Amino acid sequence: MMKIVVLVSGQGSNLQALIEAQQQGRISGQISAVFSNNPAAYGLERAKLAGIPHHGLDAKTFADRASFDAALAQAIDQYQPDLLVLAGYMRILSPVFVQHYAGRMLNIHPSLLPKYPGLHTHRQALENGDQEHGTSVHFVTEELDGGPVILQAKVPIFSDDTEDDVIERVQTQEHNIYPLVVNWFTDGRLTMGDNAAWLDGKCLPAQGYAAEE
Repeated sequence: MMKIVVLVSGQGSNLQALIEAQQQGRISGQISAVFSNNPAAYGLERAKLAGIPHHGLDAKTFADRASFDAALAQAIDQYQPDLLVLAGYMRILSPVFVQHYAGRMLNIHPSLLPKYPGLHTHRQALENGDQEHGTSVHFVTEELDGGPVILQAKVPIFSDDTEDDVIERVQTQEHNIYPLVVNWFTDGRLTMGDNAAWLDGKCLPAQGYAAEE
């Protein structure tokens, strides 16, 4: 059974979706530990309630990004993970950290990548008058939110939507697709190679599985 380590920074709603999926047998791997750069993150409490080892490393106590990431990687490696899952982890990762876990680190980003990398994606979609928005699961590379897309889910944007409306709609889809993709990986169906995502030996298109041609 593959070992999974999850990284969170805040509420951890995607972590909760992964915990419940594991409990229901929808993920073949095991969440071995949860880490956060914010010792006060509620995601750590979710891990505690589920009986999962959890650790908060305060990024503010380290001299720079490189030293924090080195300490984080050393702590993570105690669990010998097969997969790292970023679930609302809000720090930019150093190149050395990304290279260390290359091909075995996933992220979920609240936009239809390559549209709107970075922060405030929902606000940008509303301000630009977009009629649809969504979320993307992708492999992590050194390019911010630029790794190969594995799966996307689209949601509509209605004329009277607030940012909170859009966030709620997107999060519902995130909680559906992230456990699915994690299970593809832990089942040995999903890999990264040649800077592309591969599912069942087939190279996925730029917008991921089941993308519209």
